[in-house]
Amino acid sequence: PFPRRFLTSKEQFHAYLRAGGEEEEEEEKEEKEEEEQVSNAQSEPPAKRLKAEELGQDGESQGNAGEEEKERPEKKRARGQNKSRPCMKPNSYEQSRLCPSVTQGCGGQCHFGPRCRFLHDVSEYLAAKPADLGQRCVLFDTFGRCPYGVTCRFGQCHLGDGHQNLVNAALAHQWEGKLLVRNSLSKELQQQLRKRKFSFHKAEEFLCGLRGGKGGKAMGGSTEVSNCTAPQESLGELQEQGEDPNPDALQSSRGAEAGGPPSIPTLGPLTDEDITKLRPCEKKKLEIQGKLYLAPLTTCGNLPFRRICKRFGADVTCGEMAVCTNLLQGQSSEWALLKRHHTEDIFGVQASLEGAFPDTMTKCAELLNRTINVDFVDINVGCPIDLVYKKGGGCALMTRSNKFEQIVRGMNSVLDVPLTVKIRTGVQEKVNVAHKIIPRIREWGASMVTLHGRSREQRYTRSADWEYIAECARIASPMPLFGNGDILSYEDANRAMQMGVSGIMIARQVSVGALIKPWLFTEIKEQRHWDISSSERFDILKDFTNYGLEHWGSDTQGVEKTRKFLLEWLSFLCRYIPVGLLEHLPQRINERPPYYLGRDYLETLMASQNVDDWIKISELLLGPVPPSFTFLPKHKANSYR
Repeated sequence: PFPRRFLTSKEQFHAYLRAGGEEEEEEEKEEKEEEEQVSNAQSEPPAKRLKAEELGQDGESQGNAGEEEKERPEKKRARGQNKSRPCMKPNSYEQSRLCPSVTQGCGGQCHFGPRCRFLHDVSEYLAAKPADLGQRCVLFDTFGRCPYGVTCRFGQCHLGDGHQNLVNAALAHQWEGKLLVRNSLSKELQQQLRKRKFSFHKAEEFLCGLRGGKGGKAMGGSTEVSNCTAPQESLGELQEQGEDPNPDALQSSRGAEAGGPPSIPTLGPLTDEDITKLRPCEKKKLEIQGKLYLAPLTTCGNLPFRRICKRFGADVTCGEMAVCTNLLQGQSSEWALLKRHHTEDIFGVQASLEGAFPDTMTKCAELLNRTINVDFVDINVGCPIDLVYKKGGGCALMTRSNKFEQIVRGMNSVLDVPLTVKIRTGVQEKVNVAHKIIPRIREWGASMVTLHGRSREQRYTRSADWEYIAECARIASPMPLFGNGDILSYEDANRAMQMGVSGIMIARQVSVGALIKPWLFTEIKEQRHWDISSSERFDILKDFTNYGLEHWGSDTQGVEKTRKFLLEWLSFLCRYIPVGLLEHLPQRINERPPYYLGRDYLETLMASQNVDDWIKISELLLGPVPPSFTFLPKHKANSYR
């Protein structure tokens, strides 16, 4: 799809970037090497070379067999994650850190006293502090006050005499009392979870009935299915049969449900929420049909990235996949995945488990229902990762219907918000089972299903099977079904919507729609191909860094965390091919771009698949990296040069 004048070889591409774009390629040299450039472009990157290139035209191997065996491991296609990649910890780039009691301007002494491992002398800290990265602090310019004080890497704009942290009173007053980010983990709740003092009375009630029903066999039509909803379900059955419900029978069923501890006395004025549960028809409805849904994206789907997508037109957002066991243990890093920005008007969280444990999932659902503000909760049954699958979680739940049913019914019984489920077509490549599971998921109480048009064996390769998604959408009716897979242009979105799905989820594929083109939501809504310039794309990266500094902080630790997630995102952004360079539209999602020279130096730099060039872009936004800085992308497919 490329005009030949833009194509180049790998060596010339990197030579151009090393020269800084100052020297243009000579036209005569390009004409002489044109054929070589095209052949080189078709064979790059090395990870994508076909086996046919290793053999001669007659099918026989070329060269010495011993040399070929040595080269084969290098040509092997990169898959999976870089599990042994280096991890930069805060003490790796900041040896001497200032105590938070000094940073926050607390009048009292440090709580740890002489045992504190941080510095308390501001002058000593400033002597070892790296140079500031810029003259403007986004926190001070936006909110009128920077909470990081002298530790801010942009502190020169808000530090006065004696290193006093200045405050813009007028601007700070405008934001006073406004809650910008919700769903934070409080210290009180964290202590309750760590000491196991949090009460899961609804979950225990369901699990008690589950044990009495001897697992999932009693869940088909028995009133022991869910103690929370059994009276209402039996009432609905009587009304459907045209019979009048018997209050005495309902009361006796409530008494039989308890089965364990005696019922709570109901004398005096009190709310009835502990006795009368919400019926399915009384639950909050999830009305997102026809809306654009940004799927949960592990690592890259953080809050600053979701703000970027919201700005470009994403209607529904979802937090990164959170592991239930870590949430129940009160891990701060896991709870950070649940944070919600105030601009996210329709927001959900995705729960996952490294195994199939209905008790853990049900308790986690009750915890989320009582402690955070969300519009829906999603169960990830589409995770293909071996670590999750081998323990019975993720895609493995599609083959364990009893456990799957217990998890869906249990979570639905304790949630006041809708419950959604994300699945794949199946586990094996040519054995689709989603059409058999979807009607059962609807019966179990889920409000919506999202279907990824690939099996577990396909992971994120091959093309999504949208014909099968359309068949499942008809089977799922009247329950909404969102389709997922191979959406990289408004034309792809239009074809998907014509299949009869309720909406489309834009997420992670072989090439990642939302991560490659966050402006894809604008293209879909405006029905056009956006030839976005390199300067406009650079402004998007600048906004991401500003959002990251707001979210993770403007001190050294916050700056480097922002840089880390920026580099992870750049490992996907480099796959984008500018519309103005294509002969045929649109870009195909399964195609990796060849080496090409852009219309300017910045556009060429953004197309580089070299980690060093990604770091160079980060330095344009966040200043120079620390002396011992190293980075390797999470996914091996992104780490070739």
